[in-house]
Amino acid sequence: MKRSPFAPGFWRSPLRGPWLTSVLGVVLLGGITVLFVTGLVSYAAYNPDLSPVNDQTPDKGILGFYLFSWPTDPHWLYRLNQGIHVTLGITLIPVLLAKLWSVVPRLFTLPPARSVAHALERISLLLLVGGALFEFVTGVLNVQLDYIFPGSFYPLHFYGAWVFIAAFVAHVALKTPTVLRNLRRMKEAREEQSDLVSPAPAEPTVSRRGALWFVGGGSLLLFATTVGQNFDGLRWTALLAPHGPAEPGDGPNGFQINKTAAYARIRPADTTDEAWRLVVTGRTGTVRLSRADLLQLPLHSAALPIACVEGWSTSDQWWRGVRLRDLAALAGYDDPPDLFVESLQQRGAFRRAALRANQVADPRSLLALFVNGEELSPDHGHPARVIVPAAPGVLNTKWVARMTFGDL
Repeated sequence: MKRSPFAPGFWRSPLRGPWLTSVLGVVLLGGITVLFVTGLVSYAAYNPDLSPVNDQTPDKGILGFYLFSWPTDPHWLYRLNQGIHVTLGITLIPVLLAKLWSVVPRLFTLPPARSVAHALERISLLLLVGGALFEFVTGVLNVQLDYIFPGSFYPLHFYGAWVFIAAFVAHVALKTPTVLRNLRRMKEAREEQSDLVSPAPAEPTVSRRGALWFVGGGSLLLFATTVGQNFDGLRWTALLAPHGPAEPGDGPNGFQINKTAAYARIRPADTTDEAWRLVVTGRTGTVRLSRADLLQLPLHSAALPIACVEGWSTSDQWWRGVRLRDLAALAGYDDPPDLFVESLQQRGAFRRAALRANQVADPRSLLALFVNGEELSPDHGHPARVIVPAAPGVLNTKWVARMTFGDL
C-alpha cells in the first residue's frame, strides 16, 4: 500500500467514484443556492444602505447591487428567511463533509496543473473547498455565539460568501455535463473510470447507497436538533442551539432573549420612572417624555415575533405601546420619515439602529411598553423598546433613550 497521499493507491475506499460525488453535488447545488439567496436576503433586511450604523460591510461596493428597501409584510418574513438559512446550513454539514471526503484525492493530484484549463480548475476547486469550509465554520460559530474568529462576523461572512459563490458557479459550469452523465449511470457496474476510483480498492463494508443513507441520517439528526429553536413548543429539542432548551423564566416575559440587561450594562438607576426620559427629536424640535407621558398617549397592540440572525425566533408575542408614527407626528411629521434610535446600552453591537420610513409608518410598529399584558422586564428592554414587523431582532432596539426622526 502506498504511504503518500500523492500516490493514487493511497486512497483505497471503494465508495469513492463519480456517481457518489455527483449525487452529493446535486444535493449541495440545491441547498447552497438556497443558502446563498437567503443569506443575501438576510443582509438586505438590515437596510444597510439606509444608515452607516446599519451597514456592517461599508466597503461592499458593487456587491450590494441587489439591496432593496426591506418590507414589513408579511410580519414573519425575517423569521422564515433566517430560520431556513441557519437550519438548512447546519443540516447540510454532513453532506458537505461527505462531498469533500469523496473528492479529497483530487487535492493531491500530481502534477498540480497539466494545462492552463486544468490550472484554472484546480484554483477554482481550492477556492470552492476553502470558501465552503470558511462559510460553514464562521456560520456555525456565529450561531453558537462563539466569536473566536478575527474581525466582525458580518464582513467576513458576506465577502466570503461572494468568493465562495463565484468559485461554486465556475465549478458547476465546468462539472454539470459530467454530473449529468454520471447520474445516468445509476448502477455501480456502469460507472465510468475516474481518478476518484481507487486502482486498488479495499474490500467494501457498506454500499454507496448505504453511505448516502448514513449521510442523510446525519443531516436528519442535525435538523431535528436545530429546527426546534424556531418554535416555542419544540424549543426543548434544539439541543445544539444556545437559545434552545433553556427558557428565561415563566410568565408573560418568559420568552427568548439575546442580550440581557446585565450584559448590556444597563444601570437600574437609569431606568426608573423618575430618571428615565425618552428624547424625541424632529422637525419641530425636541420633546422629553416620561413613561407616564407615554402612557397618556394612545396605546395600540400588535402580535409580532422576535427573530435573530443566529436563527432562533419566538412565536408572536402581544406587544402594547405607542405607534412610531404617532411619535413622528409629535416631532412634526404628517408623513413618517426615517428614524434613528439610540439605546441606553453600554456594551455590544447595535446600540443604535436606523429604520426606514415604511417601517415607521406601519401601524404595527411600536415603542412597546408592555408585552403579553405585563410591563417589559429589564431583559426585554424596560422601560421601552422598539418592535417592528419583519425586522431582524437587533433592529428592535431595547432600552430606548433617544429617537431622532428625519431623512437618513
